Amino acid sequence: MKKLIILLAGVIMLNACELDMQPESQLTYRGFWESEEAVRAAHTGIMATYRSYAGTLWQMGELRSDIWGGNTIESPHGTDLIENNISSTIVHFSNWAGFYGFIHYLNDFIKNAPGVTFTKPSDLDHLMGQVHGIRAQIYYTMLRAWGDVPLTTEPLLEVNLELLKKPRSPKSEVLQLVKNDIEKSLEYFGDDNTLWLGRSVFWSKGATLALKGDVYLWSGKVLGGGNADFTVAMTALEAVTGFELVPYDKLWGQGNENNREFIFAFDYQKDQASNFYNNFTGRAVDIRPMFDDEGNSMSAYVINGASRYGPTDKTLLLIDDLNDARRNTFLRLYSDGAVHIPYVAGESTYKGAVLNKFLGIVDVDGSRKDYNNVPLYRYADVLLMLAEAKNNLNLDPSSEINAVRQRAYGANYNDTYKYTNNTQTANTKAILDERMKEFIGEGKRWWDLVRAGGSFLFDEVATMNPAEAYKIYYSISQSMLANDSELVQTEGY
Repeated sequence: MKKLIILLAGVIMLNACELDMQPESQLTYRGFWESEEAVRAAHTGIMATYRSYAGTLWQMGELRSDIWGGNTIESPHGTDLIENNISSTIVHFSNWAGFYGFIHYLNDFIKNAPGVTFTKPSDLDHLMGQVHGIRAQIYYTMLRAWGDVPLTTEPLLEVNLELLKKPRSPKSEVLQLVKNDIEKSLEYFGDDNTLWLGRSVFWSKGATLALKGDVYLWSGKVLGGGNADFTVAMTALEAVTGFELVPYDKLWGQGNENNREFIFAFDYQKDQASNFYNNFTGRAVDIRPMFDDEGNSMSAYVINGASRYGPTDKTLLLIDDLNDARRNTFLRLYSDGAVHIPYVAGESTYKGAVLNKFLGIVDVDGSRKDYNNVPLYRYADVLLMLAEAKNNLNLDPSSEINAVRQRAYGANYNDTYKYTNNTQTANTKAILDERMKEFIGEGKRWWDLVRAGGSFLFDEVATMNPAEAYKIYYSISQSMLANDSELVQTEGY
């Protein structure tokens, strides 16, 4: 097994033509794809590599929205993205965010793994369903981020710089590849709704169905698929089984990672990898002289991170209902010992906030560790996407909205919080607000606003205006254009 892992890790990175693909087949040439053990090792490597993109997925899906941009105790990060400062010279996620290196691994697996005999063929089917689903999710992210992108579905067979050059395929072709991979994933899964090794840190049929609902909502709204796509989305989301909403206090924290709500989550473990949310916390030296919003001293608080991302006043005001468990998404910090409930925007004593969702635990050495698993899809997401699909079809979305609200308010839920079906526009706004409250820090808000259509994006994000609608898609770098004559700049830049 050790030899197999070394071979997998030993594939040489090739940064050619800005399409950072890796030469396939040192693995194939060395006889790697000859055993079940090898395929399982390759799958383990894929999951570890996928985890390394979690921070990128979060940045792409949230940082440009209206959630972040408030007070930070230290110098903030990501300000250009927060301010939507993007141009042909200010380029974010250059080299296609490194996705093509990962896509090569996926292509290599998809091409070679089916030729290996498994003791239980159903295990190979499950792995193939996982990898097709993951490739669909990566290409879907690229579609939303850049629109037209190069397509490659074969592993790199030779190092030929001319053959590496690829034009950007139109959005319609990228979308079709995504949809084809989704259907192939579901074909491999068949009736198998199980979680690999019983854990949600591996892709599953439920994850592919959630992704299918997500994709068809996007294609229906953003790419003109209309009611036909919304109907497919609704059917897929209604087919997600085996998951449920769990009490909010059983949703977060390392002790709750095996809850029944997480459909797919990136796995973080001690001595393997920690997540990136320590940048949403702070340093002990800064925080301990402060007080929470109830006037309690933070002097005994254990923390060892950085305060680089701060919620906006809009975000804090939206979740400032004491009856809503999601108010505890943030620990608000003040320089005095007064009570600051409710939250009042603009108070000089407010200094910043700590994100509680992925706070980690205090380890035996007395420091806080960031090993929380980070969900990509959870059942609340399925319910609110289902509400969105229904609303787009002029159906009543209130039952799904209310299921999420009832969980958030718990014993405090009453008719005051119950949502009643309204106009399509009012429903869209209600769903967007519910999703914002529910998924802070989970990389959803920017995509939600773009997908909502109409003026929602420009109404909610102060740094975007209709004259700059082209900024919905990222620019590509001058070096990418110089190194690959097949590429053209994103329209509008």
